[in-house]
Amino acid sequence: MTDGDLLMITSDHGNDPTFPGTDHTREYAPLIVYGKQARPAVDLGTRESLADIGRTIAENFRLNLAAGESFLGELLIP
Repeated sequence: MTDGDLLMITSDHGNDPTFPGTDHTREYAPLIVYGKQARPAVDLGTRESLADIGRTIAENFRLNLAAGESFLGELLIP
C-alpha cells in the first residue's frame, strides 16, 4: 500500500461463531479500515447501511452517489 491508500475490509453478512451451522446469524457486517493517513482507532459506530462504504469510496474519488452516508471525513487526518 502507498501512503495515500485506504483499505476497507468487510463482508456481506455476519455470522455468530458460537451458533452451529453456516446460516447468516447476524444482521451486521464487520468493517475494518486501515491507511497510513487514517486516524487510528476511529469508532465508526453501527452504520445505517452497507451503502455507506460505497458513498465513502465515491467521495474519495470526487464522485456522487445517492445512497449511503460517507465516513471519509471521520477517517482522514486533516
